[in-house]
Amino acid sequence: MSLYIRYFCCLAAGLALGLSITLSGQEHTQQYKSHISYPVLLDIIDTVETYYVQKLTEEELIEAAIEGIFNKLDPYSSFLDRQTFASMQEMNNGEYFGFGVEIATDNDQITIVTPFAESPAEAAGIKPGDRVLKLNKQLVTAEKLESMLNEIKQHSLNNRPIELEMVRANSNTHYSVTLSPTLIAIHSIEAEILDNKIGYIRLSSFQENTTQELVKQLSLWHPQQLNGIILDLRNNPGGLLDQAITIADLFLDKGRIVATEGRFFDANSDYYASPQTMATNIPMSVLINKGSASASEVLAAALQDNGRAQLIGQTSFGKGTIQSLIPTLMNGNAIKLTIAKYTTPNGNDIHLKGIEPDIKIELEAVSDSESMPIIETNSLRESVAQDKLVNSAIAWIKAEK
Repeated sequence: MSLYIRYFCCLAAGLALGLSITLSGQEHTQQYKSHISYPVLLDIIDTVETYYVQKLTEEELIEAAIEGIFNKLDPYSSFLDRQTFASMQEMNNGEYFGFGVEIATDNDQITIVTPFAESPAEAAGIKPGDRVLKLNKQLVTAEKLESMLNEIKQHSLNNRPIELEMVRANSNTHYSVTLSPTLIAIHSIEAEILDNKIGYIRLSSFQENTTQELVKQLSLWHPQQLNGIILDLRNNPGGLLDQAITIADLFLDKGRIVATEGRFFDANSDYYASPQTMATNIPMSVLINKGSASASEVLAAALQDNGRAQLIGQTSFGKGTIQSLIPTLMNGNAIKLTIAKYTTPNGNDIHLKGIEPDIKIELEAVSDSESMPIIETNSLRESVAQDKLVNSAIAWIKAEK
């Protein structure tokens, strides 16, 4: 009998001890949740590194913690290692090595914002709004999203091709492409005088010298007394915000250009046009499509809301946030961080909505089997002459004159 009593007491003590450990663990979990701080994070990393059933290094755990932080943010914020940061700086300077495509990761999907002109992505027929279904035969899922983005980056850095299974925007059409990275020269401005003395400017991105190049081009045209200007922002994914603002200022003599709003002081600004302008009193048309995003939307909205230009084409992409490149304290890394949102001169928030053109023309109504003629030949005039959307802009300018 005493043996049973002893057994029962030991069992009760064991259960009590187990219950005590469980309750203690829950109590500390609750305490951590309400008092999480940097020392707690260090303690977690140290504990997992020491006791977890599988061996994980401190570096792996820190990378996981960083990844978790950016998973909490919007799809346009990310951690940039030294190579990626250098590539982004090269892009702002006019060239980079890669596949030539701007992507976004909304709703756990990899979506094409735009392919760059004369890039492997454009040559393969990738269009704005297309989605990646499979990368190197792996299905794109929410769980694999970060690793797949890293895989794309690593293939680019190591000069290795990628295989993509895609689905066309707003359709069920599937297609597959293989892209090999290459050095891509990004020419932000191409220009030509069309018939009837109409100046055509294709603005493909906003780089450090874009305003300077545009001023040079407009100065060359000044003696010719243009009858109109067509500014083509189709498939322009954006770039440097200050360049979009200064270009808007070239065409506006008054009015708000854009307003920004963020949590820290310098992220809150109102930008207004100065009286000095170029191409005054010349009818102006701006072409946009669903590949027109970010800084190109800032410029298009500024010209539209101030009554300076007529917008023709499709609803734009709808990216109403502003990112800043913030270098880290060590290793040459950087953080691309969303620091503000912006509103148009009329106070509209276009994020996830886009800008509605004044004259809306769907792609199917203005093009043949190719959805958007991008300048690929040596003759800019030849490509533009076949562009029915450009011809629509010419007709509008003629009517205005």
